[in-house]
Amino acid sequence: MRVSAFERVANYVVLVVFALIVLGPLGVILTTAFGPQSVSAAREGGLFHPENFAEAWEVGRFGQYMLTSVAVAAIVVVVAVTASILAGYALGTMRFRGATFFFYLFLLGIMVPTEAFIVPLFFDMRALGLANTVLGVALPQIAMSIAFGTYWMRTYFRTSSRAMIEAARLDGAGSMRILWQILVPIGRPAILTLVLLTFMWTWNEFLIPLVMSPNGAVRTAPLGLAFFQGQYTQGTALLAAGAVLVALPVVVLYIFLQRHFIKGMIEGAVRE
Repeated sequence: MRVSAFERVANYVVLVVFALIVLGPLGVILTTAFGPQSVSAAREGGLFHPENFAEAWEVGRFGQYMLTSVAVAAIVVVVAVTASILAGYALGTMRFRGATFFFYLFLLGIMVPTEAFIVPLFFDMRALGLANTVLGVALPQIAMSIAFGTYWMRTYFRTSSRAMIEAARLDGAGSMRILWQILVPIGRPAILTLVLLTFMWTWNEFLIPLVMSPNGAVRTAPLGLAFFQGQYTQGTALLAAGAVLVALPVVVLYIFLQRHFIKGMIEGAVRE
């Protein structure tokens, strides 16, 4: 099928317009982050101020908040992805009584919004002594991530090669060996996509850290940015610098996993 020059130009115009719509706000934030904090600062030091990031890092205590976010995200990603692989493998390749019930139970975890259970969950966590702790913030997010992760991995395992699995069993491989030595290496794009999505959702989570740590002992980076905004409502340069710092880990991880992420999303869409 031949594409005319007009259609080619029109496609590029549409792509450029949508790229500007998406990248425009990012450009504004970056420009503001590197810009002067006031008119007097612009007159004295010009229009480029990278020191805004160091000041925002120190004043906003983002170092402490980043460490908390990394700890919470590491716990959630490791536990949730591992549990999702195991649950998805069981629901996707095995036939046992109650499999359909458990699958819909996981789906229920995807459909129920956080606001519906956050208050009673807080009282449960407080009764267990987990309020204002890293585990108190991580455990609810683990449960939420496992619900989606099980659905995601079940889709992958249901489309895996049955002939390959049967051949491995004929060679004497057990269920765990088939999973970790055969299916997991082949399904790396799907697993890395799940890792990226889980990390992104955990890193950006705001409500759960806010409710589960009322005294602020476990304050994550997005929560710290919100409090930083309350203190510096007029300092747009420092606010923009803080926003860039908070978003940077997700952007860096996405850059490293971009190829696997796109491949995993495409394979998931085709399988569905």
